[in-house]
Amino acid sequence: MRFPASLTTALAAHIMKNALKGEKRFPLVLMLEPTHRCNLACAGCDRIRLQEEMQSEDLTLEECLGASEEAGAPVVTITGGEPLLYRELKPLVAGLLGRKRHVYLCSNGILTESFIEEFPPHERLTLNFHLDGLEETHDTIANREGTFRKAIHAIKGAKQRGFRVSTNTSVYRNTGVRELEMLLSLLKSLNVDGNLISPAFSYESVGETIFLDRAGAVDRFRRMERIFESFPFMNSPLYLDFLQGKRQLSCTPWGNPTRNPLGWKSPCYLITDAYYSSFREMMVKTRWENYGPESDSRCRNCMVHSGYEATVTRSAFGSPGDLFRLLRWNLKRQ
Repeated sequence: MRFPASLTTALAAHIMKNALKGEKRFPLVLMLEPTHRCNLACAGCDRIRLQEEMQSEDLTLEECLGASEEAGAPVVTITGGEPLLYRELKPLVAGLLGRKRHVYLCSNGILTESFIEEFPPHERLTLNFHLDGLEETHDTIANREGTFRKAIHAIKGAKQRGFRVSTNTSVYRNTGVRELEMLLSLLKSLNVDGNLISPAFSYESVGETIFLDRAGAVDRFRRMERIFESFPFMNSPLYLDFLQGKRQLSCTPWGNPTRNPLGWKSPCYLITDAYYSSFREMMVKTRWENYGPESDSRCRNCMVHSGYEATVTRSAFGSPGDLFRLLRWNLKRQ
């Protein structure tokens, strides 16, 4: 299976429970940023710029675990910043696992070695490494030589220790299809459990012409159609159809709410218009109808999986054909 059976069951139960309660908006994945500090300054990322502009203390362990309780999502993605810089990372991961959460720990791989040596593998823990291309491309985006090799070394070490490992790749204007295929082939040879891919988000704060617009992204992913059948993608086939322009999807911004040192981020993981002190306040006060490609120019070119996979997961329960396709896809192992 592409995902553990326990994860599929947890998501299904969470959706059914909220449907029975009549909840129309509820999260599936909590994006938890315990720190905005990072040891890189990647070209396409706004978090390092945010840290420079708005210095903020890391979240406490209690605040992190409290955020998980507030959101109630069965999946928690620990991101940042670089989470390995967070001093209480190990008790945080242990605390989330103890609360039966499925945890994705994101890292650039530079500091991962100590974690995999000191923290035991767990069936509900996945280590997720960001790789935006082969060595030259990745190191250029990361603005530091050697980051690609360190990430590959960390992936090898994690697999040897028995961890479930996935990768996340943001596709930029200069990322070629052939290079992506070579990267995925390398990762498959390392027995990586799954790959996530999406167009990079066009952050206004970056101010560089490194991003694909929506038409360019559709063209790029159409040329990758053959590749999608050859590697263990964690992106759903319905989302991949969307990337290739084969179907339309609306964004579900509340499906992946973000809690970081500044508060509950509104409206989504990628756009910041306000921060709220509680999850409920963020859900109630955010004017969701003001966002989306037709309503906000910042959303016009966004095709990032954080907003659209939640749509797929929720809508599939109302479409027997889509649900059957997802179940068959999840059972298939590349």
